[in-house]
Amino acid sequence: METRVALIGIIVECPDAAGMLNDVLHDYGKYIIGRMGIPYHKREINIISIVIDAPLDIINSLTGRLGMIKGISAKAMFAKMPNEKVKNC
Repeated sequence: METRVALIGIIVECPDAAGMLNDVLHDYGKYIIGRMGIPYHKREINIISIVIDAPLDIINSLTGRLGMIKGISAKAMFAKMPNEKVKNC
């Protein structure tokens, strides 16, 4: 099955959601390439970036599950497909 590389941006506005967030990310751990979290104390939020290499349905499933958690927003951005590479870059 063909996979895609994606960056999932997550904003955590409710600290109580962290446990559920980590449980969901654990379920998809075999697809996650890396994770970076940045606490933004001034706004009392946390920003997390997840890089994933997985089939499209898995990426959409993960993003959807994250977005259903109260106090969390999540969006995915995809790398171009191999046959869509930008020429002369």
